[in-house]
Amino acid sequence: MTKLVKGKQNKEVLIEREPIDIESFKKMIRQMGLKVTKQRVHILEAMSEGRAHITAQELFEKLNKKHPEIGFATVYRFLKNMTEHSLVTEVRMGGFPARYELTPNQHHDHLNCTRCGKIVEFENESIEELQLAVAKKFKFKLTGHVLELYGECEQCTNKE
Repeated sequence: MTKLVKGKQNKEVLIEREPIDIESFKKMIRQMGLKVTKQRVHILEAMSEGRAHITAQELFEKLNKKHPEIGFATVYRFLKNMTEHSLVTEVRMGGFPARYELTPNQHHDHLNCTRCGKIVEFENESIEELQLAVAKKFKFKLTGHVLELYGECEQCTNKE
């Protein structure tokens, strides 16, 4: 699903997605206890192409061009079902609509532009180590976390 691209001193990485084959899509659908249908496979294919974080509306519009028989309700229900099964991750930010991404094999965090909605995925070893240290200090056993940082991307900052 995603691969990590090493940054300086192996501390920080940006994430690139790897292509997913149709058999993997079918396996995901079966994992949810659902019947494999063309519509579900088409939805997963559309999610894996292009933009990594897509709204339900964007996904519907993208699908509608090739598969007008797939309705918005079908797309939305399937997204919610995949989210419940942790196959899709929902990313929410401020006043922007929820965005969905196929859940990566490798954990990552997000930088979110509050002006244009751009999302940058990254992993930072130092942040991960700090989170573990904080959990240990307060005697917590971490089972997962979400880190989303908000600000303005370079393009939006330069528009001023």
